Amino acid sequence: MAHITANDLKTRGIAAIEASLAGGRLEAIVSVRGADRYVVMDLAHYQHLRECELEAALAESRADIAAGRFVSESPAAHVARLQALIADQDAGHTLPKPAAKKAVRNRAPRAPARPGKSKTAR
Repeated sequence: MAHITANDLKTRGIAAIEASLAGGRLEAIVSVRGADRYVVMDLAHYQHLRECELEAALAESRADIAAGRFVSESPAAHVARLQALIADQDAGHTLPKPAAKKAVRNRAPRAPARPGKSKTAR
């Protein structure tokens, strides 16, 4: 997989990406300060990956239906069931207490100005 540095991307822009994806490469990694941070790819490849994710989710849903892991109910019954689940969760968990405010440290009073040294007496 091709690598692009953030500095190269900054100086060369899209040309750096195009050069990294040349020759049939599908993806290029962008590194920032020596650490791999981002991946750039052709839009067609990205769309293909999204389709694969959707197909995987659909296959998982079909498997759940085949195994009987689903509920068939009216919209009103569905909302009531969800509200009951939320109420059960709220009953089992208490909200965290707000953090106590930090005490402000009292600073020592400033020393009084010395006579004859005031800014207005210049």
